Amino acid sequence: MAAKNTRKKKSVLVVGGGGREHALAWAFGKSSQVGEVYVAPGNAGTAATATNIPLGPADIEGLTKFARKEKVDLTVVGPEAPLAEGIVDRFLAAKLPIFGPTKRAAQIESSKIFAKELMWEAGVPTAPAEIFDDVEAARRYIDIGGAPCVVKADGLAAGKGVTVAMTEEEAYAAVEAMMVEKRFGDAGERILIEDYVSGEEASILALTDGERLAVMIPSQDHKRLKDGDAGPNTGGMGAYAPAPVIDGKTLKTVTETVLEPIISVLAEGGTPYRGCLYAGLIVDFEGPKVLEFNCRFGDPEAQAVLPLLRDDLFNVCEEAATGRLPVTRFEWRPGAAVTVVAASKGYPGEYEKGKVIKGLDQLEEKETLLVFHAGTAEQEGKIVTAGGRVLAVTALGPSVGDATKKAYGGMELVKFPGMQYRKDIGHKALARSGG
Repeated sequence: MAAKNTRKKKSVLVVGGGGREHALAWAFGKSSQVGEVYVAPGNAGTAATATNIPLGPADIEGLTKFARKEKVDLTVVGPEAPLAEGIVDRFLAAKLPIFGPTKRAAQIESSKIFAKELMWEAGVPTAPAEIFDDVEAARRYIDIGGAPCVVKADGLAAGKGVTVAMTEEEAYAAVEAMMVEKRFGDAGERILIEDYVSGEEASILALTDGERLAVMIPSQDHKRLKDGDAGPNTGGMGAYAPAPVIDGKTLKTVTETVLEPIISVLAEGGTPYRGCLYAGLIVDFEGPKVLEFNCRFGDPEAQAVLPLLRDDLFNVCEEAATGRLPVTRFEWRPGAAVTVVAASKGYPGEYEKGKVIKGLDQLEEKETLLVFHAGTAEQEGKIVTAGGRVLAVTALGPSVGDATKKAYGGMELVKFPGMQYRKDIGHKALARSGG
């Protein structure tokens, strides 16, 4: 008679309520080790397959109490704000397992100046830059250096603290907004002015236990609102993976010249980094350079990368959180994934909420066609819009071209008033392949 498996299923708490968090909850739900997935606060999509908890990411004390009460086996933090506020430090002090960097290590995203100085120390390829805490000195620097240049507020500014200034007037205006008008509060007290670097962007996500790294396949985000990379910057209107701009040789270069040196310098400085490290890159004729680091999974990159992952994500995150990363190389499904984001009218500015979303019943979850909710809620038995980025359709296929067709076929079934989405996600990969 076969022995009965009595191993207790584990529980995981995902902090956040966007598309990235739905993708994480979905991935953890597939794990053979996981019996319960909580999402705080979650959305209408996570409510269908997980348990939503009415706690926001900023409620660190409430989240700590919940994890302790429910004996949660692992908490995984989606957004950057609670990481920057020290949620990991609080959980560790309470002896609660959590995946993510400490407040000090999370400065790699919460402080552009910390990240740039770290890159200089580690010898990581990045654009030349100067640091300013005096507005007149910043203006003089623009007088001499001219444009184009990139002006960055030091701190977190809800994704709006970076201005790519193509003219000197735009650069002066950015400095004025950050340092004089205090448009971003304390985040703009100190700024960086960087040389402008042109090239093709890519995102690399790597999971680390503070010493070892497991690097994920490269992806490419589409930050601009409109086709042809036009319009204002957004949180991301779509993504695809793998991104051919980062081939195997280039990925090895990024690992050896960017990821490993950063992890090493942080560890040597007494700030070991555990969690997901996101490197935002630009590739020009000289090779890859770092534009920015993020201290968490990308959104919408996670929605494209995670469906291709064959490894058990929960196992990797749990072991990395305790300093025992079990893998250094991931296993991936063949082919590609393409994610298209649908947003509310007016996004990334002001937008209306409460619009009924139709067609979701025609997009039942399939292995190669997935819907990840972001800004959605349930209202009187109907799914309605509740955010700027509303949902994403992710499709898998043997190539970017095949996955793109499938993703847009799925998106055409979704309808809500004012819905907008880009029609050219993956266009750079298609241009490379001639598709």
